[in-house]
Amino acid sequence: MKLFLVAGEPSGDRLGAALMAGLQQLAPEVEIAGVGGNAMAAQGLRSLFPMERLSVMGLAEVLPRLPELFALRDRTVRAVLDAAPDALVTIDSPDFGLRVAAKVRAANPAIRTVHYVAPSVWAWRPGRAERMARSIDHVLALLPFEPPYMEAAGMTCDFVGHPVVAEPRASEDEVAAFRARHGRTALVLPGSRGGEIARLAPVFGTALRRLPDGVRPVVPTLPHLRERIDDAVADWPVKPVIVDRPSRRRAAFAAADAALAASGTVSLELAANRVPMVIAYDMAWFSRVVLSRLLRVDTVTLVNLVSETRAVPEFLGAACKPGPVGDALARLLTVPSLREAQRDALDMTMDRLGRGGEAPGLRAARSVLARIEA
Repeated sequence: MKLFLVAGEPSGDRLGAALMAGLQQLAPEVEIAGVGGNAMAAQGLRSLFPMERLSVMGLAEVLPRLPELFALRDRTVRAVLDAAPDALVTIDSPDFGLRVAAKVRAANPAIRTVHYVAPSVWAWRPGRAERMARSIDHVLALLPFEPPYMEAAGMTCDFVGHPVVAEPRASEDEVAAFRARHGRTALVLPGSRGGEIARLAPVFGTALRRLPDGVRPVVPTLPHLRERIDDAVADWPVKPVIVDRPSRRRAAFAAADAALAASGTVSLELAANRVPMVIAYDMAWFSRVVLSRLLRVDTVTLVNLVSETRAVPEFLGAACKPGPVGDALARLLTVPSLREAQRDALDMTMDRLGRGGEAPGLRAARSVLARIEA
């Protein structure tokens, strides 16, 4: 059995590595080729080219790179066709992966195609599912409510669980040490992209003026973002603790009393650690207007969507102002009943995402093998 996997960014690389581990457990004879990063390399993949060549974000950054990206796409398509695998699995990165799948499907319809991570058609642009169905047979979904959307578009789909349920957690000793050093803490998470940090850090910093006495802000980040974060928080009225080492970051999440975070998957990382949160997000004016007209849901917070509650307060677009955001965070830190009520929704979210069950990578592998054998 042969599979060809294509990941284009770090999140997809991690998903791909977990999928490879699951495949090797269930079908040790499987041969895997493709494109991936360090995590997939650790599972034995020899990448066709360095995955980092695909990690480009933003229109201004993409345009000069288009000739190279088209060349990498065509090189990947040729490699898939030459390998003639039982299935092509594209992982996240739809702008690249789905274009590869479309060209492979056109050249050799016998190769089965799987896409890992369903597009968020439940939130906006539902037509993406129909377009994807032209070249994709089967979808691996991270969220439990996604399969019906994919199936309605003509693809098969399995919910395989979200990787957040399998991520490592801080030990009790690490949590105790963090609390002993810093006391009560509130996490502040203004995003991971340059534009997000530039827009949200001033709002979040001003909101911290409402922080109750005795609560210390903590900003978890990643080493490559440390300098940007240092600059962004330099003018905050309350000096935060910044943590960028993985072990300390895990301890910060596990020890926090509450969090103020940008919208995104970080809400699930907070949920996994039972950290009550306030979500706030804003974008450029034009993008805000366009997205407000396209949105098909009344909340963008994944905890609210998965738990089918509206337990997490969110301040989006024009509502993303320091005063209301700071007040909501202060209430969460000073009213224990609000924190406990939200934790019920956090626990429900994690259970629905697959906590306590088979690891998502193993479930994904089982789903891919079942599709090939069907």
